[in-house]
Amino acid sequence: MFYFLVSQVCHWQHPRFHAYFPSGNSYPSIIGDMLSDAIGSIAFSWAANPVGAELETIVLDWFGKALALPEEFLASPPGSRGGGVIQGSASECILVSMLAARNQAVQYLKKDVPDAEDSSFLPLLVAYCSTESHSCVEKAAMISLVKLRILEPDENCSLRGDTLLKAMEEDEAKGLFPFFVSTTLGTTSSCAFDNLKEIGPVCRMYPSVWFHVDGAYAGNSFICPENRYLMNGIHYADSFNTNTNKWLLVAFDCSCLWIKDRNKLTSALNVDPLYLQHKRSEETIDYRHWGIPLSRRFRALKLWFVLRRYGIQGLQAYIRNHCRLAKRFEGLVRKDSRFEVINDVKMGLVCFRVNGTDRLNQELLANINASGKLHMIPSLVKCRYIIRFCVTAEHAKDEDIGEAISSSSNDEQTTCGYHAWEVIQEFASDLLESMKIAEPPTKPLPDTTKPLSRKLTRRLSFTRSVSRDVYRRSLSRSSLHDGATPINVLDDEENIVEDEDVFHSGMSLGSLSISGLPIVDEKDC
Repeated sequence: MFYFLVSQVCHWQHPRFHAYFPSGNSYPSIIGDMLSDAIGSIAFSWAANPVGAELETIVLDWFGKALALPEEFLASPPGSRGGGVIQGSASECILVSMLAARNQAVQYLKKDVPDAEDSSFLPLLVAYCSTESHSCVEKAAMISLVKLRILEPDENCSLRGDTLLKAMEEDEAKGLFPFFVSTTLGTTSSCAFDNLKEIGPVCRMYPSVWFHVDGAYAGNSFICPENRYLMNGIHYADSFNTNTNKWLLVAFDCSCLWIKDRNKLTSALNVDPLYLQHKRSEETIDYRHWGIPLSRRFRALKLWFVLRRYGIQGLQAYIRNHCRLAKRFEGLVRKDSRFEVINDVKMGLVCFRVNGTDRLNQELLANINASGKLHMIPSLVKCRYIIRFCVTAEHAKDEDIGEAISSSSNDEQTTCGYHAWEVIQEFASDLLESMKIAEPPTKPLPDTTKPLSRKLTRRLSFTRSVSRDVYRRSLSRSSLHDGATPINVLDDEENIVEDEDVFHSGMSLGSLSISGLPIVDEKDC
């Protein structure tokens, strides 16, 4: 049974796994989780687990200082109203921040009409984010029953201040009330960074706007001083989150959220029945008021173990190694004229594609994933289907990234396994060569070019075949991506010429229309 389970698992810790983002793990984290499970404490309040509550406060301050967050986010400075809390995911961090912002906005609006029901103000509230934001922002708005306006970023996939200001002024003129702005440092699709220095002052112009910064992946890199320029403007933020279970060797779940004014958060989520009250409540922190669930695991223990075992210098070395390897992979891609790099590589993520159609890149990714030699996923960047290559393994090395290195032993040459760039080049060469063959080959093509069925190609390239009607609706929607949901492609390709693409990005159907409505062209994507 154990062998069956292991054989069917997608191994996120494998050095050939380059999909999504890293799934943090390490021996200190595992030991911390084991000890936490053995203790079996349900840490919903200080009284239920005093050391759990106090250790969480301490390690979140340690980590906040390591990230160079402003002092307002820390709990330890005298008179501070801020502090950190461990949530289950970035989705929870954004949701509770939006709920706190909603409560703040409603209380502001009730000053003029104190007898009005809180729910009467919800139709007025508008939140903002970029098209590059994670889909959890959209889900948080759905749960909070508020409007979400999704804004276009600039050519570098960065949300700018003037774009936000224009949208907020338009909504205010319609009688709506801007109340929440969610920005991202290190987007899922391409690891782009929103411009906090421009967005922050715009948020300050409005009386009750909560400014949240999501740094789920790249936020961990700010323990390295050379990366902190990317967070310039963080002092404007009301809340900030990053996932140590992504890029700081802490096992899931451990998403850290810092708030400048914890009273604004707890006033939105405080429910205090008699059986949960205790005599120390006025002088201690009860984290049950900081999130959705009542019951909480002793997650601070594994974060403490990792910080103590690796130290800041050890964690800095880990992140710098990933960034170095990503830059090395970027250099290899740029040397090959058949490929192009799509994003500005600053962290451990490289977005690239073969020069050609989206369909060509779909087939390349599907063939690579089908081989089992590497695992990557796609995304849409600048309205184009791209392949994401992320360095994920803790002990990733140069030979995992670049060309194969042969070692000599007893005068025999041995190849050190498959390496990412070598595998990608091999499959690209075979695919491009197969496209040049006009007549059926006289001998079988190599295994790497055996055509996959269309259904399997779709599955392995993370695309989903849909009808023309569904495809048209998907183009007109402003839905956000989550990095895991398949990309819609058109099911009916009979009338599409060979060089045309069938993705959100490249499909240009010209004068074709459905029920009198024109299909969105590439320039409108």
